[in-house]
Amino acid sequence: MIEHLLYTFLFILHLSIFARGSALTTAIAANERLCFYADVDKAGEKIGFYFAVQSGGSFDIDFDVKDPNEKVLLDGERERQGDYVFTANTVGEYSFCFENDMSTLTEKLIDFDIMVESEPRREPPAKAGQISEHTSALEESIFRLNGMLMNIKRTQKHFHTRDNRGFSIVQSTQNRLFWYAILESLAMVGMAIFQVYVLQTFFTKTGRRYKV
Repeated sequence: MIEHLLYTFLFILHLSIFARGSALTTAIAANERLCFYADVDKAGEKIGFYFAVQSGGSFDIDFDVKDPNEKVLLDGERERQGDYVFTANTVGEYSFCFENDMSTLTEKLIDFDIMVESEPRREPPAKAGQISEHTSALEESIFRLNGMLMNIKRTQKHFHTRDNRGFSIVQSTQNRLFWYAILESLAMVGMAIFQVYVLQTFFTKTGRRYKV
């Protein structure tokens, strides 16, 4: 039992060593271009890239992903969110850029996740339910748990994005109603003052016809 627990700990430690990533939230001002970078140590590593616009405007952003040779691997315009996995065939620094060029006033808030993974992949089993001879039952269980945890993480990101967007829409609607009520009140006060002024001018105007 102790040996199994020790093996599990070492295996999870192995996964944590070979997978590295960063989950961040950043604000991009109007007409701003912001880039982030990830290093790839050897060809064949997997790169995961996720982003979602949480607030601002129509919840859209332009983006592009380039390899160390400035070759565009991924790009998009007015995208609300994206979830990509691709193989890095070139060693070096990869750039992940967001551009808020379509907005002249609105700031965008973006959640994004960049993960570089060099974890060795196991061969798929020849038949359903069959375990590879190089993979123990414990490793198989850990791989399954890892897959389920990734699905849970993606679901949490999805609901987190929906919650933030809903809150942003509600807040924007409240602000618009507030300023509409302020303008309506000012218009009513201005109209009342104008009516009083007209009546006062009408009754105080010189002349026999209007004198009371």
